[in-house]
Amino acid sequence: MSDKTLLVLLNRIAASVSIDEAWGLATDHFASLGFKRANYGYTRFRHLKTIGDPDDALFLTTCDAEFVRRYFQGGFFAKTPIFRWCERNSGSCTWTWVKEAFEKGQLAPEEAEAVKQNAMTGVTAGMSISFPDASSRSKGALGLIADPGISQADVDAIYAEKREEIVAVANMMHLAIVHLPQLSRRRALSPRQRESLEWVADGKTTQDVALLMGVSAAMVEKHLRLAREALAVETTAQAVAKGALLNMIFQRMPEMAQAAR
Repeated sequence: MSDKTLLVLLNRIAASVSIDEAWGLATDHFASLGFKRANYGYTRFRHLKTIGDPDDALFLTTCDAEFVRRYFQGGFFAKTPIFRWCERNSGSCTWTWVKEAFEKGQLAPEEAEAVKQNAMTGVTAGMSISFPDASSRSKGALGLIADPGISQADVDAIYAEKREEIVAVANMMHLAIVHLPQLSRRRALSPRQRESLEWVADGKTTQDVALLMGVSAAMVEKHLRLAREALAVETTAQAVAKGALLNMIFQRMPEMAQAAR
C-alpha cells in the first residue's frame, strides 16, 4: 500500500461515525494482507484479575458463529497465552513465541491445552496488538489470525514488511472505536433516557429536567430508573458516569452523524 493510500484509509477510519464502520474499514485492510479472521476486545472496567462484567466489554470479530461461541462465550480467550501477553504488555508481536514456548513445554498446562484446541480449529498462526492503556481500568487488544495455508513463518515475513502499516491501521481503528458510542442491546438507552442523564450530568434537578423535557417529574424518574437498569447500576450518579465512559451520553448517535454528512 502506498503512503497516500494508507493516509486515505486512516482518514476514513478516523471519520467513522460508528464502531461497525471503523471495524469494517480496518478488517477489510487486514483481510487484504492475509488475515480475514480478526478479534478485538476492549473494556473500561478491568479489575485486578478480570475484565469486569462481560456485558460492559466490547468484543468484535470477523470469525464465524461457532468460533464466537467457543472463543468468547465460554471464556476460552482468557486461557490462551496471547491473552496473558496482551494483559501484561503494550505493542505488537507475532505468535512465534507461542509456538516456540509450546514446543519447549514452557506454557502453563491451561495455556498448552488452549494452543492444542486452537490448532484443531485451524488457528495456528497470527499476530497480536495490545494497545496502550488509557487508564488503569481500560485495556484493548487485537488478534489477527492467518488465513489457511499461511504459516507462522509467512506471518513473520508479513510482519517484518508491513508492521508499521498494520499497527497504524490498528491504532487508528482502536482510537476511533473508543471515542464512539458503545451500543448494545443489553446496554441500550432510549433517546429520552440519554437526554435525562445528560441534564442530570449538567446539574439539573428532577423538576428542572421535567420542565426542560416538557414531561412530568414522574416521567423523568421513570426515564432515569430505566437508564439505571439498562446500565446495571444502582444510582443515577453511577448511570451518568457509566454512560459517559461508554460514550452513550453527550454523543452524536450514529444515525444523527450519518444524517449530517
